This record gives sequence, structure tokens and C-alpha cells, in this order.
Amino acid sequence: MKYPQVRNYIGGTFATAELPALDVFDPAMGTVISRVPLSGVAELHAAVTAAKRAFPAWSAMPIKQRVQVFFRYKRLLEQHIDELAALISEENGKIVSEARAEVEKAAELCEFACSLPQIATGEVLEVSRGVECRIERFPLGVVAGIAPFNFPNMVPHWSIPNAIALGNCFILKPSELVPLSAGRIAELLTEAGLPAGVFQVVHGGREVVEAICDHPDISAISFVGSTKIAKAVYRRATNNLKRCLALGGAKNHLIVMPDADQEMAASNIVASMSGCAGQRCMAASVMVAVSATDHVIARAAEIARAMVPGKDIGPVISVEAKARIIGYINAAEAQGAKVIVDGRHVTVAGKEHGYFIGPTIIDQVRPEMQIAQEEVFGPVLAIIRADDVDQAIAIENASPYGNAASVYTESGGVARKVMERANAGMVGVNVGVPVPREPFSFGGWNDSRFGVGDITGKGSIEFWTQSKKMTTKWNREAGTNWMS
Repeated sequence: MKYPQVRNYIGGTFATAELPALDVFDPAMGTVISRVPLSGVAELHAAVTAAKRAFPAWSAMPIKQRVQVFFRYKRLLEQHIDELAALISEENGKIVSEARAEVEKAAELCEFACSLPQIATGEVLEVSRGVECRIERFPLGVVAGIAPFNFPNMVPHWSIPNAIALGNCFILKPSELVPLSAGRIAELLTEAGLPAGVFQVVHGGREVVEAICDHPDISAISFVGSTKIAKAVYRRATNNLKRCLALGGAKNHLIVMPDADQEMAASNIVASMSGCAGQRCMAASVMVAVSATDHVIARAAEIARAMVPGKDIGPVISVEAKARIIGYINAAEAQGAKVIVDGRHVTVAGKEHGYFIGPTIIDQVRPEMQIAQEEVFGPVLAIIRADDVDQAIAIENASPYGNAASVYTESGGVARKVMERANAGMVGVNVGVPVPREPFSFGGWNDSRFGVGDITGKGSIEFWTQSKKMTTKWNREAGTNWMS
């Protein structure tokens, strides 16, 4: 193996324990590069115990002092970007440019956390003569985040900087498919001056996820993954009276109007559906082609065919994922859809055992087809035809998901109509991946999100804190009323 076995990070040290382990694969080569331990209740409990010890001192520190760690940590992310991107590329398969963008976004999330002293301020008002009311925010205690495989570095940073800067102690459970980046996050946070116990990493699978949901001393959980698992985590966590914000899957629709700029629309759509090998919840998976848009489809197909697997697009995460994605394509073709760009038979020289699928575009898809309804999570674009924008919006609205939607048009009126009526938490105009930038928060609707609020930006402050309302009267001459 290229890397030693992955270890949990508990109480400021990497813990060695005799635990069952899984192989960690390089998706581009199909080779084993490390092994990851399958932790259980005991390992999680040790992390919680260390976090509880660290919490009193960390939470008592003024927020302006806490965020100094993230000023230093942001610089470390930038200084180590080449190394961190290479690690992401190796364990996840992303091409290096995508991996670098992931680290850059993690740094941006830390930048927002550094601004929290100016944003997460309390409120105070003299509500009657001599009587003052104020609200201050306090951390919850020990909290946890369960992260997916598709963004080993960025998605953990949706939660880590804000949760910790707001005074909590954080336990990260990375995906067992991509455990390597979490160790470097722990090392760099420690180098930035984060005290031992404030951040922990516990690796594992279902057993440790369930232990996180059940542990009485964990107050809140953030989760990112498939809708099926998001529902299960949300139900189990809230059944144990915890706060939970669980982000699920997506089926993002890009509505393309006849007046769309051909080059911009075609290039953006292909980039959206194929970026990160389509393994992101913001990927374009359905193009709703309104009326005379064959010219945009033809150009998108041309751009997709020119992409080089292994250079312009990385592999999917596993051999099982590759088989599942090909199964969706096969089923759509069998049901009468037309595969106009076919990525099923890709091989990459020198990486013949990698899990590569080329960009795939499927036309003449009907709304009732499986590929039009379910999240494929691969570089596959399904094209559904619509007569007008109202029919296109109805197709988008019929999806149980609600993560993102976009429209390509030169008409401000059409753009506004789609933005208002799309049943999605994030919408865009002439944007293939409508991800809000900080300080605007990330979060979908419907089956793409379970819980209240958003996972980043200002929306996360409410989730990671609790408010205390304080009423004071120092003036004995203040009027007597029902509050007295």
C-alpha cells in the first residue's frame, strides 16, 4: 500500500487500535492504497469523552480568539493546496484542477468563519424604561458531521469551521471510501493552534454512524449523502432528540430555451453534468429542451465527445458505482431513449483497471423513465423535450428532489418566471452549477434536505448555537408591570 493504515484522531493524537478494516482504492488505477478502520461504539465514546473535556475551555474563549485558529488554518490550506489536491485526486479520482477548486472552496468557508465575530453578534434593546433585553448565542457542546465520498475536503468544511468557531467541539466521520484527507485536516488544524479534543476524526461505516445518532452527549449532527441515508440519519437522530440537518440527493434540471446563447449553454451544461465525473449534488442531470433547441444539443454533444477521460474527466468512485451508472444508461436505451454520446466503453491508457465512464448524453428521455426520476450520480445527461416553458417547469416541479435548477435564456421575463416557480432551494440563470458563494448559504428543498436551515453561511449560525434571552433591571425606579 502507498499509505499506512488510516487511524482515528482522538484527543489530539492518532489512535492505534486493532479493528476490522476495509481496503481504500485509487479509483483511477483500481489499486489498494490504504486501509480504513471500522470503528464502533467504543471509539466514538472515546472521541466524545475527549471532546467533552475540551469543551469548557474552548467555549469560554471569546469568539474573536477562537477564529484566530481559522485565520492561520486558511493560510495553511492555501500553502498546502498542491499536496491536498493530489491527495483528493488519488483517493477520490478527481482531476487535479477539480481537486484544487475543492481546497479553494474549503479556504473560502474558513474565511466566512473568520467573519463570525462581526456576524454572530448578540442583540440588545431597552424594552421599557430601565429594563433591558438581550440575546446572546451559546454553543451546543459536542457535535458531529458525517461526510460523503464526493468532496473529501470541501464538504467537511461546510460544518467544521462554523461549528468550531461558534464554540462547539466537533467529531468528523468521513466516508470510508475517502478517509485520507480527514487526517491531513486534523494535522493542519492542530498546526493552526486548535487545542486537543476540539476536533476529532472517527472512521467507520454504518455502526459508527448509528452510534453518532444514538450517543446521548452529541447534541447536533450534520449529514451529506444520498436521500435514502439522509432520511435514515435524520429519523434516528431526531428520534434521539438531537438537532439534525441531513442533505440528500438531487435531480437537477437545466431548462434550455430556444434563445439561449448556444456556446455558453452547451459548454456550461456539459461542464455541469461531467464535472467531478457527475458525482456532485449540484450536477446537471436533466436538460429540459424547450421547443427548437437542437442546435444547443448538437453543440453540447460535440463538446462532450471531445472530452478525454483521464485528462478532462476522472473516474467514478468504485467498480460498483460504474456498474450502477451503466445500468441506468442501458435501461434508458432499452426503454426507447437515444444515446447520442456514449461513455460506457471507455478505457484510459495506463489506467485500464480504473473506474472510468465518459460523458454520456441521452436524448428522447420521457419523464416517467427511471433515468429521469432517480439520481444517477455519474457523468450522464438525460434530455427531456418540452413544448414551452410552462411544461418545462411542470417537469421540474414533478421531481421529488429540490436541490437546484437553472434556465438558459436571454429573456429576463422567462428567467424570472423560472426562478420564482422552480421547486428548488438553489436556482440559476445561465449558470450550470448555481452554488451560492459565501456568505449566502447552501441548501435544497424537498427530498434534498431534511431539517431546518442551511448547512453553510448565515443559515448555519442558528443550527450550531442556541440563544439565551436575558432581561435585566438595575434601576429600582423602573416601572412595575406584569413582567416584574
